[in-house]
This record gives sequence, C-alpha cells and structure tokens, in this order.
Amino acid sequence: MKIHPQETKKTLISKKGTYNYWSLSALQEEGYKIDTLPFSIRILLENALRNFDDFGITKEHIETLASWSPEPSDKDIPFKPARVLMQDFTGVPAVVDIASLRAEATRKGKDPQKINPLIPVDLVIDHSVQVDYFGTNYAYQKNVEVEYERNGERYQFLKWAQKAFDNFSVVPPGMGICHQVNLEYLAQGVISRDGNAFPDTLVGTDSHTPMVNGIGVVAWGVGGIEAEAAILGQPIYFIMPEVVGLKLTGQLPLGTTATDMVLTITELLRRHGVVGKFVEVFGSGLDNLTVPDRATISNMSPEFGCTVTYFPIDDRTLDYMKKTNRSADQIQLVEDYCKANMLWRQGEDKIKYSSIVELDLSTVEPTVSGPKRPQDKILVREFKSKFGELLEKVHGREYIPIDKRQVGRWYGEGGSQPAEPKGGTSAEVEYETKVKNGLKTVVVKMHNEKFALHDGSIVIAAITSCTNTSNPSVMIGAGLVARKARQRGLDTKSWVKTSLAPGSKVVTDYLEKAGLLDDLEGLKFHVVGYGCTSCIGNSGPLPRHIAKAVEENDLVVSSVLSGNRNFEARVHPQVKMNYLMSPMLVVAYALAGRVDVDLINEPLGYDPNLEPVYLKDVWPSNDEIFEVMSRVLSPADFEKSYGEIFEGNDIWKQLEVPKDKVYQWSDESTYIKEAPFFNGISESVEEPKDIIGARVLLKLGDSITTDHISPAGSFSESSPAGQYLIARGVEKKDFNSYGSRRGNDEVMVRGTFANVRIKNQLVDKEGGFTKHIPSGEEMTVYDASKKYRMENTPLIVLAGKEYGSGSSRDWAAKGTNLLGIKAVLAESYERIHRSNLVGMGVLPLQYKQGESAAYLGLNGSEQFSISGVASGLSPLKSLQFRAEKEDGTIKEFEVICRLDSAIEIEYYKNGGILHYVLRDFLKK
Repeated sequence: MKIHPQETKKTLISKKGTYNYWSLSALQEEGYKIDTLPFSIRILLENALRNFDDFGITKEHIETLASWSPEPSDKDIPFKPARVLMQDFTGVPAVVDIASLRAEATRKGKDPQKINPLIPVDLVIDHSVQVDYFGTNYAYQKNVEVEYERNGERYQFLKWAQKAFDNFSVVPPGMGICHQVNLEYLAQGVISRDGNAFPDTLVGTDSHTPMVNGIGVVAWGVGGIEAEAAILGQPIYFIMPEVVGLKLTGQLPLGTTATDMVLTITELLRRHGVVGKFVEVFGSGLDNLTVPDRATISNMSPEFGCTVTYFPIDDRTLDYMKKTNRSADQIQLVEDYCKANMLWRQGEDKIKYSSIVELDLSTVEPTVSGPKRPQDKILVREFKSKFGELLEKVHGREYIPIDKRQVGRWYGEGGSQPAEPKGGTSAEVEYETKVKNGLKTVVVKMHNEKFALHDGSIVIAAITSCTNTSNPSVMIGAGLVARKARQRGLDTKSWVKTSLAPGSKVVTDYLEKAGLLDDLEGLKFHVVGYGCTSCIGNSGPLPRHIAKAVEENDLVVSSVLSGNRNFEARVHPQVKMNYLMSPMLVVAYALAGRVDVDLINEPLGYDPNLEPVYLKDVWPSNDEIFEVMSRVLSPADFEKSYGEIFEGNDIWKQLEVPKDKVYQWSDESTYIKEAPFFNGISESVEEPKDIIGARVLLKLGDSITTDHISPAGSFSESSPAGQYLIARGVEKKDFNSYGSRRGNDEVMVRGTFANVRIKNQLVDKEGGFTKHIPSGEEMTVYDASKKYRMENTPLIVLAGKEYGSGSSRDWAAKGTNLLGIKAVLAESYERIHRSNLVGMGVLPLQYKQGESAAYLGLNGSEQFSISGVASGLSPLKSLQFRAEKEDGTIKEFEVICRLDSAIEIEYYKNGGILHYVLRDFLKK
C-alpha cells in the first residue's frame, strides 16, 4: 500500500463553516488499520499527512505512523504543533534567543523582520510572583507591587516582543497559571485556520504542558530550544513512542479526591515504567471523571515520566467546553470533526497498546507523596509512622512520639500559651533548644506567644499549582474544610506560612460567590498572587524568627503543598521535607501544624472547650461539594475573567516600550543580554571532532534533576552569580531569583550546577563545588570551568540513571554548553533534557545496558578521550571511550551516542538547533 497525502484531503461542513481536513477514514478504507491505533497516534498521523512536504516530512514518516505497532521502534517521526505555549521563566530566554537571531541577521545584512514566529505563541507571565507577603488582606497587592519592582525590565522586554513580533501574544502578570489558562481558555480542541480544520496540538516550554491532554489536546513540554525551533517552522523529531494504556474502572470512594487519585497513578506508572512513552487513558472509569479530574492526571505526566497522558474527546469534553464558555459553533466543530475523522472516543476495545496498566478507582485511599519525589506515595493512615522511619533513615534522628518529648502535649500539639511580653510590643524573640536522641525541639517565645518547633513541624502550607487549582471540586472542598474548622473554633498554627495562589481569577470568583474565600482567609489562606508560587520555589522567605530557629538548630521542618514537584531545595532551601497533597489536606495539616500526626485517629486540634476535633469532623461530603459547585460555577465567570485576559493591570498598561523591530541591548542591563550563541556565526558547518583529553567537571549519582542542574531560586552574595551582580553595583536585596535573570547568560552560567543540594562525588560537600583534577584544588563549578577553559581542556559530566528529570529547563542545557562541557555520559536520560543537550550542541552519551561508572571502576579523576565522532555519526552509534587513570592504566569501553535521528546529528554538527535554523535562514 502506498499513501498519497493529497488524496486524503476531504471537506467537512459544520455550523462554523466549511473546511478541508485530512481524513484518517480514507486511510482506513485503503486498508490501514487506523481503528486499532491509539487516538494519540492517530493525531500524530493526521499531523504528518497535513504537513507533508516530502522534505522535512516524508511519505516514509507517514507510513511509519500509519503502521504503528505496539512493539518498540527506533524510527523517528516528525511533529509540527499548531501553536506554542510559554511561561515567562522559559519564555524570556526564548524571546532573547529570537531577538538575538534578529540581531545577527541585521549584522549580516539580512532583513530582521523576516525572523518571526510562524505559528501562534501565547506567553503567560506566571512564574515570577513570590510569596513575600501572606496571611493578610493586603498580601496580594503587595506581592504584585514587589513583582513589578523586581521584574519591570523583563516585563518591558516581553511587552516589546508582543509589539515587535507577529503571532506573539502575552498574558500579563496576575491573570493566571499558563496551564490553567490553556485548559480553560486557549485550548480549542479543533483549530480552524486558513480554510482547514485540524486537531489542536501544541508544545510548551513547561514540563506540565500535558495538562491540556485532559481536554483532548495532544501536547507536551519541550525545552525552550525545541520550542524556538517549532516557532521558526522546524518540525520536532522524536522516536516513535510506545503507548501504554491506562485502564481505569470504578469510581473514587467517598472521602478521596482527584489528588489522591493522581498521586496513586504516579506511583503506579513509575513502577510500571513509562519514561519516554505515551500514556492513553481508557476504560469505564473515564465516564466518572470530569475534565478537571482528567487534567489533574495529565498534569503530572512529567512525574509519571511519560510524554503525554492523553484523554480522547468525548461528551465529557464537550460538557466542559460549554461550562467554560467556548462558543456553540466551536463545540459543534469539535464534535463534527472528531466523529468524522476517527478521533471521537469510541471503539476502545479495538485499540492495541504496547502494554496495559489497570487501576480500580474504588481502591484509591487518601494519599500524600514525599518527602522529595512525587512518586514516593504515602497513605495518610501511614504518614506518621513513615515520617518516623524517614527521619531516622535520612537524617539520623530517632523519632520520639510527641507526648514523650521534653515539651508538654500542649506545645507539641500546636497550642500556644500567653507569655509575658518583654519590652512591651518589641519584636524580641527568645529561643530554647532541647535535644533528645538527636531529635530537636526549639521553644520560641515572641510577644505574648510561646510555641514549640520540632522536627516535622510544618512551616509552609501552600494551596498552589495548576495541578489542583484548576479543579473546582478540591478547591471548593478546601473552602468547606476551612469553614467547618472555623465553626469548631480551630485556627492554623502561627508558625505555618499559609498561601492561596489560584490558577485563574475564575477560582476566586466562585470561592467568593460561595462565601468560602472568607473562610479560607479566616485561616490566613489569603490570595497571594495568580501564579505558581511555592510549586516552583517562589515560597518567599520564612518569617525571620522561624527561619532563625530552623537555621541555627538544623531543624528538619516540612512543607505541605497542593503542587506537583517536591524535589530537594525546590520549595524552600530551609525546608528539607516536602509533601504533595490535595488542597483539602493542605488546610487540614496547616491546622495540625505538623506532619507527624495520624489524621485518621488523632485530633487536628482542640476547640475552645478543649474538645478534640478530628479530620472527619471538618471533611465535607461529596454532596456538599457538588451542591456548592452547581450553585456557583457558570460560563459567565469564564466570560468575565477571560474577556480581559490580555489587558493587565494599570502598572502593565503604563509600561513604556521601544518601537524598534531589532532590540536595542543595554550594556547596563543585568536582566536582558544578547545571547552569545549566535554572534559571529559562520555560514558553513565544520565537521565534528573527537573529544580528546577531557576532564570530569562533575561526577553525579541517580535522579539528578534539572532543578539540580539549572539555576533556580535565590542565591547568595558569596555565589559566583552574586559576586557578578555585586561587581555591577546590584545590591543583595535586588538580586531577585535565577529564574528572573534567565535573559542574562552571565548570571545563568554562574548558577549552573550550583544547587545547594547537588552532590558532586568529586568533593565531600554539598552544593556547586568541584575539584580541579590536575591541581587537586576545590573550588566552585564555575571557577573550575574557567580554569579548564584557560588550559584548553574539554569537559564531560558522568551521571547515573534518570539524568535531567524534572522541569523542561533550557538553561540546564545552555549552562552546560557555556561551562565548556562537550559531552554527558549517563545511565539513562529524561526525554526533554536529552533533547535539549542536543539542541545546544552537547553530546549525550549512554552507558551500555548494565554498565555504569561504578561497574567500570571510574572515579572521575581519569583523563578521557571519545573517538568515533569524527569518523561519521549515525543514529545511536557506538563510540569508543578511553579512560586513563592517574597511575597510567587504561580502561576502554563502548558507549551509545544518543543522537537518535538524522536530524539530531545535523543539529549537533551545527552546534545546536537554532544555529541550524539561523544558517538555513542566512542561505535563503
């Protein structure tokens, strides 16, 4: 059989209009078994049919997709998304890169305005708001003001880009989280453009982009580098994915939430192994899940390890579109197109999957995950005992039940007693430390309050993140928990920093209509901003007296958050244990004030009459939640909020921006700097060379995340980045975060591999340090890279399993490149980071199955040479590694070159994907 793409072009008549579409049914009639393909593969097939040009996308690609089988394949396939979604942290450097391409085009005498996004790009500013103020009715306004003070220059740059580039829109700060805005507003299900109808698809510069899979849109997170290439018209290439079927049956039992479900699925799929694969959900259990429930699952695809977690379009999808104010004509187009083109959820029994994982939803129990990985599931009923085990195993402290410690039950359970104020209303604080079997308690006395902080005390309780704030059932549920707790006279503990960061203004609208925002604020869960906050590390500082008690006594304190990430040092550098849970449980644990409590059998606290109040006393029934939802949710809320989505507040409106089409870089700026990657680029490509005489800059273990690699969070004056800014007259208070300075390569390269929790096996301490092997001198990673550069020594990184897991941080690859690292050798990679390394001209290498640094006896002190690069590269080629030890002995072994396709080889030869695009532009 031969496929002729143009012969599959058909006509669809719908209420919205008449459109061309590329028919999968036509392929079915030709004998291809399209009805056995997973829906997600069908969408990739349609994409290839429609974008066929016999160059970047060939008939062979189409044939590969049409003949998809459940067995693994090494064939690469193309994908051209319909649009791109960005957030500001990853969006700013992407815009800097495109502006830098314009600058280089200008220097070479080309028309810079021809460099433009070729598909629509929506950038949502949601990653910069930080919780500096909390627990008050002015917290939101103050945080917004501080946000603009810190980020005014970046925001001006983005506003300039909106005016300078075609196909580029910006959602200003304070409007919502990009994934929730995408789910509730941007996603269309089916796009009509230029007389054609086709599935809505996208890539996003945030790893949680798959959240929109819940509404039937195929989408996944890519690095900023890949996204930029897609924006400039390049297909994204990747290995044909296996598709794991997730079969859901039954329905969630009373007392459980969608969050409990997704944390259960995270552990289940991690155990099964879905890294780099697609997951597609089917089964009768789907009928019991709303789109927000489905999106909660899809959102955590990166935590599962998969590329997408796809839910086919069905009646539930259309129902959600109606509730969120999509037009009737658009909804009809979605239904007509999907039913005409074999993309409507039906015929599930015919579909063949690579493997199937089953979950009976009725077996889900209340669940949390932590303390440092989303897949580390803990049942709430076992949380107290698990905490004790972890405290002893990880921190070497014997757990002592609260009633057997040196402080009384009243302190331990979070009560406070009046203490005589010292010096009137002075903020003087007194501390008293008690240690028993290594377990620490600090009694804090301030004003007229006295309380005890223990290992296990909760210092951050955050209702945050698109994972949960897009789901009205758990948000309204949290409000009802707050209401019932207040009715019983309970309050959150004074040492807990509380925050509420909704994913869109729709959330506050329905909470206000229900009267539940008052209840949440009554427990100090005030709105602090519309953004990711604690989920991405923007928790802000702990109150000074809490921070001092934790720091000086090395307390193992905890955070509880309704997020999707809890990696080490991510939520807050002083918080060593971080637990993911539903917004309802976040409120409950904030009332308890500690994680070492059995919420099933022990009280949350005591009412004014010293009567115990249990979780069951404040937990709402499903009927209560649904009654409120039916009363307060309406399409009018979405129409109101999204009718003004691009307007912004007065500060945004007053930002003045230049009118130049080529950005005028300022030498004085410490935020925005022209990217160094393209300046003076040659128009011809040199053949790649073998890597000779390389040294190891870092030797790392398993599960090194992009949080470990990429600069993120705050940094000190003594860090290389801090020293750089101080030398340029920037005071410590104005440092802001690494994320806010992603548009400045000088700051970012100094923060690469500088995470305070990274463990480089070349040295005996945590943090961004290494050993300069020839001299034996210990120094920062950045300083060592400079020293090696002066010696003309190429660098490599040795790593373990799951290298680069976590968020799709392009600076994890860009910083690697700028440090002079030529190759990374790991046991396995996370998909996005491997792709990003290729996109920045860094060679990703992989040990042969069963081999590792330990297996081969490598300690990182060796001198390495890599041969086979110069003799010609091919996908997944074996290269020769030669390690010369300090005593002169030689160890030789083979590794797999993880350039997975012919196009990736071209990107590597060019020095990166954008170099490839720029050279292509210069030729034309």
